Amino acid sequence: MNIRSHVVPTDAQHKHGHGHGHGHAVRTDADKRLLGGALALIVAFMAVEVVIGLIARSLALVSDAGHMLTDAIAIVFALIAMRISARPPQGGFTYGLKRAEIISAQINGITLLLLGAYFVAEGVRRLVVPPQVEGAYVVATGLAGIIVNLAATWLLNRADRTSLNVEGAFQHILNDLYAFIATTVAGAVVWLTGWGRADAVAALVVAALMLKAGWALVRDSGRIFMEAAPTGLNPTEIGRKTAALEHVAEVHDLHIWEVTSGYPAMSAHILVAPGADCHTVRQAAERLAHDEWGIGHTTLQVDHAAPEVLALGRTKPGHCAGPRSDRTADADPPSAAAEPGGTADSGHGHPTGHGHHAGTAGGAAHGEDGG
Repeated sequence: MNIRSHVVPTDAQHKHGHGHGHGHAVRTDADKRLLGGALALIVAFMAVEVVIGLIARSLALVSDAGHMLTDAIAIVFALIAMRISARPPQGGFTYGLKRAEIISAQINGITLLLLGAYFVAEGVRRLVVPPQVEGAYVVATGLAGIIVNLAATWLLNRADRTSLNVEGAFQHILNDLYAFIATTVAGAVVWLTGWGRADAVAALVVAALMLKAGWALVRDSGRIFMEAAPTGLNPTEIGRKTAALEHVAEVHDLHIWEVTSGYPAMSAHILVAPGADCHTVRQAAERLAHDEWGIGHTTLQVDHAAPEVLALGRTKPGHCAGPRSDRTADADPPSAAAEPGGTADSGHGHPTGHGHHAGTAGGAAHGEDGG
């Protein structure tokens, strides 16, 4: 008997199953308003800062203004990505365009890395040949910038930062706040002591913060693009606990991936003992995935195990599916000839493929995007 099942056959049902639906739409609209308010603050202040930075000949101020430009672009990208990702699945995009938000996050991360590299190079140059910096201008502008960025940071902190897209924009604004603090301190040092290199030191501190935040965004978005299991989810543990369910003889082809921020998905091929109810086992596995790990989108193929598979499970050590007393614990997986190679298709066209053999030592989940 071959059971192909998935918790949520449509994107709309997926949203409902996660408590999204109307509530998610309201949350998204609120996020858009918060991002829009932060964008207005940043654009207005950026124009003022560029003028004062040129007058004061301050690299720290000009670097802040450049960073504010990327802040504005980051927020624009985030708003566009929100709009695109809300489109329903159609055509070949069986998950819709949800990963537009991850593209936006990766762009934000890359721009932070590029800006950080530029300001490191320019800061080092100014350490060698420090220019004349008007400290009073820098302090006044820095204090104003702190106020503006505190307001913008507060707005974005109220948005849904579990979205990597929103988090990317937030990191831009937060790093700009740090930059203004460093700029103000540097301006005060130049103003009071005349030590012009303080401006370059402040720019280097800001560059280091940019590089740190940029790398985090590129790394996290890269994990989603590479179909890695979501951070905090252990495929081996999930496979073994699923294999420990009553009547389960084996779990293989286990894949765990993340479509976009907060949208984990799982597929697996489960073999059950002859005579067991495949529907009951499937429902138990779905409940376990949802309640234990928050995975609400599952594609599970459930079949009765062939006698030779059960025999192999009783005679070979190391298999993942035998933690209970009526099965031999830790038996090796069956040979390729004995292992069913069927695939399960979800409502989003996701192929199960050949993936993680639950419980094998050092195993890793291989996720695949149905889009």
